[in-house]
Amino acid sequence: MNFKSAAILGSGSFGTAIAKLLSPKLERIVIIGRDAQVAATINTEHRNPQYLADIILPECVVAGTEIAAASKHPLIIFAVPTAATRQCAKELVAAGVSPDAVLLSCAKGIERSSGERMSEILKELLPDNEVAALSGPNHAEEIARGQAACAVIGCTDAGVAMALQDLFTLPHFRPYTSTDLAGIELGGAIKNVYAIAAGIAHGLGLGDNATAALVTRALAEMTRLGVALGGRQETFSGLSGVGDLLVTCFSEHSRNHKVGLALGRGKTLAEATDALGMVAEGVPNTLSIHEAARKAGVRTPIIDAAFSMLYENKPAAEAMMELLSRDTRMESE
Repeated sequence: MNFKSAAILGSGSFGTAIAKLLSPKLERIVIIGRDAQVAATINTEHRNPQYLADIILPECVVAGTEIAAASKHPLIIFAVPTAATRQCAKELVAAGVSPDAVLLSCAKGIERSSGERMSEILKELLPDNEVAALSGPNHAEEIARGQAACAVIGCTDAGVAMALQDLFTLPHFRPYTSTDLAGIELGGAIKNVYAIAAGIAHGLGLGDNATAALVTRALAEMTRLGVALGGRQETFSGLSGVGDLLVTCFSEHSRNHKVGLALGRGKTLAEATDALGMVAEGVPNTLSIHEAARKAGVRTPIIDAAFSMLYENKPAAEAMMELLSRDTRMESE
């Protein structure tokens, strides 16, 4: 399998970063977005005026707004928010996408209405296409600037996974492969909630000890829930689990951490998200993942606390104190 071109659905920061990353390996990359002005600027000035505006894109990267332009490429990368994945897939179906095209999801979340992972949505609507997912500690800002990073590519077809691994292998980007597609997607989705909680802890000034304890217990909780939802335990000790959890809980680039930091400092959820100006997947993820945890009957005190702060108006300090004052137990439980 040899990829010579690709379409990227989504003209946000991650779609832009992936276009820059893959430009040395592909003859043509088409970014499909919703904003005609953004597309025009990419085509004329070779940069995205809204996201990563200082990154110059090579001439092999072009942009448009019609999803039909993506349908004939051998690789279609979904770099849209989780809430837009289903609609984009439906539009691809209507455009007559080739059944030979590989679909690669980069979105980190699960759908609230169905509880489905992104690969499940794609497989449901495009059953003849191979589906994969890319995840890991991958902030767009650093990828676009050529800073070193690793990722994991999940696919049930080992051949497709290896072909994608070859495409994404660059001197500054090292991808691994896994057949645990469920675990990879769940790790990437669940960690968003903990990033908000870590940001809240920072905003409250709880200190490094408390934040480290929070993130450590978050890993145990994420593994417990992820396994219950179909992932393999070892996956959560990897790049899409602990790796992504660490970077999103502590990095200055993390949107979810920024939202949590604002909440910890007394801002409302609306004020925090408005100030961000971008989608923080952890906000809708908290709803969908809290719902999935309740359906699965899994104990998730940190997710429950995040849910109470975001959607039940519980004061951040009160919710954090409740976490600290719960009944003690064995660490292995």
